[in-house]
Amino acid sequence: MAKRLQITGRVQGVYYRASFEQQAIKLGLRGWVRNRSDGSVEALVDGDTAAIEAIIAWSHRGPPAARVDNVAIEDTTSVSDAFTILPTL
Repeated sequence: MAKRLQITGRVQGVYYRASFEQQAIKLGLRGWVRNRSDGSVEALVDGDTAAIEAIIAWSHRGPPAARVDNVAIEDTTSVSDAFTILPTL
């Protein structure tokens, strides 16, 4: 089960990607996270259903300095065997 997340709000310049990566690794997820040029953060997560639900719940809050307005979620397929931060798209 893999999910693609598009997180909007004040999510760049607030340690969101690095915090997301730490949470994902802690939960044993595979995938990636990156900033987008439109100011949002995009992530692909794959792994155990409970872990994916946990990262989705976390993504609605983010790190302390973030303000999350919306998290759009869609089903996808995974293409990763680890978790990493990708360059901005």
